[in-house]
Amino acid sequence: MAQAIAAPGTEGFAVIAGANAIVAKYEGNSASYSNDLFLVRDIALGGDLFIFNNHANAVGVTFNLGLFTPGTELIFRLHVNNTGEDFFTGLASRNPDGHTHARAETNWQPNTTLVSFEDLHVPGPFDYNDLSFSFLNTTSRAVDGVPEPATWALLLVGFGMAGAGWRRRQQTQRIRLAF
Repeated sequence: MAQAIAAPGTEGFAVIAGANAIVAKYEGNSASYSNDLFLVRDIALGGDLFIFNNHANAVGVTFNLGLFTPGTELIFRLHVNNTGEDFFTGLASRNPDGHTHARAETNWQPNTTLVSFEDLHVPGPFDYNDLSFSFLNTTSRAVDGVPEPATWALLLVGFGMAGAGWRRRQQTQRIRLAF
């Protein structure tokens, strides 16, 4: 069976908790590097929670992460044991190279988000096959700082309208000055 990899276009998406317990399932990897997956937690809770390693755990193993407030963004950290680098889900600005290192595909299976990580820094290859896992009782969505295509379209239309208005105002002022 081929390894599951989250769909292109879901780079930088956030994993969002649902109302029931979140269960992580290891879906596989194609990495030569050894990678550990963690749930990022508050230091008061004892630091990040280790979930599994891409070489030490068998595909299909599950881990119950417990309950979270519905709508909470769950941030996951991939620690690359070979290089010492850490990469995070969500915003590219969380990563040391400023690039997204995870895809998060909502409803990959019913009520399940598939997350796939890239463990190399820029220039990539960014095939997101270095660690894949799914989360039951979650969704995913674009996060602030990663506008969706529709948002970009609205911004461009808005800038175009503002530019047209500014141009019209300049022309009106020139006409008034001519008289």
